[in-house]
Amino acid sequence: MISGYENFDATALAELVHQREVSPKELLQTAIQATEELNPDLNAVVFKMYEEAERFIKTDLDIRAPFAGVPFLLKDLIATYAGTPTTGSCEILTSVKAKTDSELVRRMKAAGLVIFGKTNTPEFGIMGITEPKLRGATCNPWDVSRSTGGSSGGSAAAVSARIVPAAHGGDGGGSIRIPSAYCGTVGLLPSRGRNPLGSDMGEAWGGLAREHVITRSVRDSAGLLDSLSGPDAGAPYAAIDKGCGSFVSACEESNNRFKIAYTTDALFGAENHPDCVAAVEATVARLRELGHEVVEAKPQFDRHLLAKSYLRVVCAWVAWEIRTSARLAGRQLISDDYELTSWIMSLIGEKNSMLDLADAIHAQHMAAREMGAFHQKYDLFLTATTAKPAAKIGELYPSGGDEVALKILKLLPSKFLLNKALDSLAEDALAATPNTQLFNQTGQPAISIPFYQSEEDIPVGVQFATEFGNEWSLYRIASELERANPWASRKPGICFKTEA
Repeated sequence: MISGYENFDATALAELVHQREVSPKELLQTAIQATEELNPDLNAVVFKMYEEAERFIKTDLDIRAPFAGVPFLLKDLIATYAGTPTTGSCEILTSVKAKTDSELVRRMKAAGLVIFGKTNTPEFGIMGITEPKLRGATCNPWDVSRSTGGSSGGSAAAVSARIVPAAHGGDGGGSIRIPSAYCGTVGLLPSRGRNPLGSDMGEAWGGLAREHVITRSVRDSAGLLDSLSGPDAGAPYAAIDKGCGSFVSACEESNNRFKIAYTTDALFGAENHPDCVAAVEATVARLRELGHEVVEAKPQFDRHLLAKSYLRVVCAWVAWEIRTSARLAGRQLISDDYELTSWIMSLIGEKNSMLDLADAIHAQHMAAREMGAFHQKYDLFLTATTAKPAAKIGELYPSGGDEVALKILKLLPSKFLLNKALDSLAEDALAATPNTQLFNQTGQPAISIPFYQSEEDIPVGVQFATEFGNEWSLYRIASELERANPWASRKPGICFKTEA
């Protein structure tokens, strides 16, 4: 076992491998030990791939790769690993094995990452909590009675608990950033088209969803973006290259002075919790100490219109995913094969027209225009990542009364009633997590960092967004704050520890 494993980020572990101080096999054994010790309490890893990882080390690992030998976990959604199922926590997909690696997984392997398991996610990644019926809830390492958020909750829990230094995530409305805010990790939503989604799809959720990683250090997020980014063959679009060098080099710059706008308001919700307001205010104070110009300002938009537009696009794609899953599984389309929330969202997507979808897409494009103009005035935009600290497990799942209403909708799926439900979702379903979806809609990059800790010793994330294609500025500001307020030493009590 590797002494002090829990204190190394992915970059440092790879350096140990390159210097031949540890072997990839030793790192894998340590990560497996951590999984076996902690996963029964966390339910973060839901599919083990120990034999596949050992085989990769023996036959395919390039010891010269930038992250050679670093143990890594794959979220059980979108990304495919040949010979294993990608279920999205949908039960009928548990026996459907991928025929090929997705392009992102190919690049992960080329970077030297040793994938040894898959992590928990809500069904189809829909909800901002990781509590699927198929696998049960993933528990937050800081307080196992609390949610990890979603949909990359399993990955965030594994990174937070030091099972791995980095894990795969996907973000269609905050699904990397929300669990990062709850679990005290770093989560980047890349620009639309920055990382590949091929070869089995052109875009996910109409361009809302993007894949990257969850890490504990900013430099790991940047280094992995260097390894993973760039268009693949047939990509429908690609993020721009601003000619700023590597993303890692941005982390090393210290002479940047930004003009930063901030708000303590919720973007698509009514209000932020006092802890989330305090997190933004503490960040503002430190930014000013560091010499940045920070002013209170926010873009102007119709929050209900954009929330409803976001959900309308998601519902259309959920309808497509449900029908695709039935086809892949070789089954008739049966509502009981899916969670109730998934099925109702699918019905909304089915009942709304192509014109409704066009209206939603147009609203998102206009939001991108608004944000483009906003970033001509301000380099960065700071918000709380979420409107509330991590909720108790079960708190954000549909209540008994809500479940009854959903069952009635299932039986009486009129467009009028379904759109009333859509209005309710736009007001209520995003109340705890209303600050992330905007940037999925506009295509911008955004990053959540664990700058603040509440009086209850629970992480509360803050989020920076910037102009499309400018991840470099996000890494510059995140690295500067990481140096000013190091968070790596903050560990949950459940943290995996090796003997020193």
